[in-house]
Amino acid sequence: MFVRRIAVVGTGYVGLTTGACLASLGHRVVCADVDALKVARLRAGQVDILEPGLAELVVQGRSAGRLEFVEGARHAVADAEVVFLCLPTPMGAGGAADLSAVEAVAREIRDVLPYGAVVVCKSTVPVGTSVKVAALLGRDDVAVVSNPEFLREGSAVRDFLHPDRIVVGSDSPQAAERVGALFSRLGAPTVLMDAASAEMVKYAANCFLAMKLSYVNAVAELCELVGADVTSVTEGMGYDKRIGQSFLNPGPGWGGSCLPKDTHAMVRIADAVGVDFSLVRATIETNARQQRRVVEKVRRAVGTLVGSRIGVLGLAFKAGTNDLRDSPALAVAELLAFEGAELVAYDPEITRPLVGMTVVDSPYAAVRGADAVVLLTEWPEFRALDWGLVASVMSGSTVLDTRNHLDPDALSRAGLVLHGLGRELRVPDEAV
Repeated sequence: MFVRRIAVVGTGYVGLTTGACLASLGHRVVCADVDALKVARLRAGQVDILEPGLAELVVQGRSAGRLEFVEGARHAVADAEVVFLCLPTPMGAGGAADLSAVEAVAREIRDVLPYGAVVVCKSTVPVGTSVKVAALLGRDDVAVVSNPEFLREGSAVRDFLHPDRIVVGSDSPQAAERVGALFSRLGAPTVLMDAASAEMVKYAANCFLAMKLSYVNAVAELCELVGADVTSVTEGMGYDKRIGQSFLNPGPGWGGSCLPKDTHAMVRIADAVGVDFSLVRATIETNARQQRRVVEKVRRAVGTLVGSRIGVLGLAFKAGTNDLRDSPALAVAELLAFEGAELVAYDPEITRPLVGMTVVDSPYAAVRGADAVVLLTEWPEFRALDWGLVASVMSGSTVLDTRNHLDPDALSRAGLVLHGLGRELRVPDEAV
């Protein structure tokens, strides 16, 4: 494998993982960010992102002299053969992706890029962005490549180093091959295609996963009404190789940094070319409905939400991360607070104050005096709680497990009434 001089612009979740992992593969990597304090922390080996293995890779890369951090994109790209743009593309007006950060960096670096460099769009961007970036660069000698990321928060390092596939798209086959070669040590299938198709792959994949999650949440609701158990139903489905086991767990809705903005962006892309993508629209609405359905289940359990004290377990959008972006847990909590509930919340990785609730440093403090407890994030430690102690400090006896994460028998023995999603109500043993 050829060692390349690589610049990574942006040290967020995708950028830092990309830079640290490429350095671990033997490349020389310079990561750039506009935040001087963040750059200083990274130079000292301080990683603010909760991601298994990432901090260790940063320290190893720094110690080996293959990974450095600088302030400003121009300083990073001056000697680079390949430049990765790992910049935020948040949801803008009407659901479209906001490309202002990508466009600003393209303008910033265009006159300092080395001759023959390749610029890689790693950010999730709409179809046509590679053409737009190429126009902004205005350099016939610089090729633009799309290389979408497929990193899951909580397993991003593993996903990068053990990918299902590498997708590389460019209207320059030579440039695509150069970028694909960067990942040759990973041994994953490399799929080369045109830039527009590569840009569409990420949206198509994420929208499909969102549809799968919305589908299983709808199935869970149906299971409750007909007396079926969604856990058994999804187990039976998952053995079908055409369906698979992943993304078949019901929950309070899907969220995070990708699925919400990508589904809205896909609808916007379809609208722009006159396609009514009603399937994705229904996926988005089903997700919003699922959050309202969770609130309704809490309301039925306590009678009225006005003045009710609700203990909230989990705030991050999924276990293994401290990311609150578009967290379904926060969405449900905000709906509960809007209807007058008093919320006391605990999450092992969230300690800062949040609007509309009191954040405490212990799960037992969160449930003390609660009329009902709602589990919204599937942290492993919640399964190991002393549910007898929980029952003794609660005011009520209802636990709503929106992840079907808890042991029904343990809660039943503690005298608690367990509501899950897509399964029968579990009442205390003595009440049977």
